[in-house]
Amino acid sequence: MMNIVSIYKQFPTEQDCLSHLEKVRWPDNKPVCPYCNSNKTTPLPKEYRHHCNNCNTTFSVTVGTIFHHTHLPLQKWFLAVSLILNAKKGIAARQLARDLEVNKNTAWSLEMRIRKAMIETKQRELLQGIVEMDETYIGGKPRKGDGEEHKRGRGTSKVPVVGMIERNGNVKAKAIKNRKLDHRTLESLVRANVDTSNTTLITDEYRGYIGMGRIVKHEVVNHQVWYVDGDKHTNNMEGFWALLKRGITGQYHKVSVKHLDKYITEFCYRYNNRENADVYDLTIARALGV
Repeated sequence: MMNIVSIYKQFPTEQDCLSHLEKVRWPDNKPVCPYCNSNKTTPLPKEYRHHCNNCNTTFSVTVGTIFHHTHLPLQKWFLAVSLILNAKKGIAARQLARDLEVNKNTAWSLEMRIRKAMIETKQRELLQGIVEMDETYIGGKPRKGDGEEHKRGRGTSKVPVVGMIERNGNVKAKAIKNRKLDHRTLESLVRANVDTSNTTLITDEYRGYIGMGRIVKHEVVNHQVWYVDGDKHTNNMEGFWALLKRGITGQYHKVSVKHLDKYITEFCYRYNNRENADVYDLTIARALGV
C-alpha cells in the first residue's frame, strides 16, 4: 500500500499528479469530454487541459470527480487518501488537518469526498457460505443532568447498526436510522445482501431473528450459555464491531446520524480491502469514476 513517503517520491509536483490521473482515467490516452462524451478532443499540454471540438469547451481530468473544483494541490489529496487508508481505526479531521497543514473544515471535506469514492456504486456480490450477522449500537453516553438513564444493549436509545460478514470474506454494515430493529428490517437486509440459497446464517438469540430459517439456513448462538460451538460463533462480526467502535469513540468522538453510514462505509471498505496491495490505486480509480 502507498504511504506518504511513496507519495512524495512518485508525485512530487502538480504535473505528476495530473499526469497520473490522466493515465488512470484515460488509459488508452484518448481523453473523453465529460460534458458531451465526445472523444474528439485536442490537448492543451501547457495547462494540462483539453479542448472538446464537439461542444467547444475545455476540461481537465478532474471534472466530474471528487477532485473537481478543488483549490488544494493534488499531492495533498493523494496524501489524504494514503493517510485514511493506512489508518486502521480512521483519522480525525483535526489530525488530518495538522498532517496536511489545512484547516479543520477543509480536512473534513476531504474525508467526506474520499468516503464518497469508497461507496459501492453498483450491487456488490452477495455474501455466501457461513455468514455471521449481529447488531451493535453507536452513540455516546447521555450527559449528566439530561434526565436520560444510560442503558446498555438493546434497551439503549443509540443508533442500531446491523452487520453481516462472510467467514474469511467481506463485511457489510448499515445504520438503521429509524431505530426500528425488528424481524421485517432484519429479513430485508438478509435478502438484499446474502445469497440465501447458498448460505448458513449464524446469529445470536435476539427475537428479531426468529423465523429467519424460512428464507435461509439459520443457526443460533445462545450467548447466555456459550459463545463458540465449532463453526457456530459470531466472533468475526464482534471483532469488526470492536474496530468500528474504537475508531468512532477514539478518533471521531461523535458522529451524527446523518453521516454515520459514510463512516461505516469507510471501515467496511478498509476491512474488505485489508489484503489488497493495490487498494490505493483502486481508490484513486474509484475517485475518478473508473
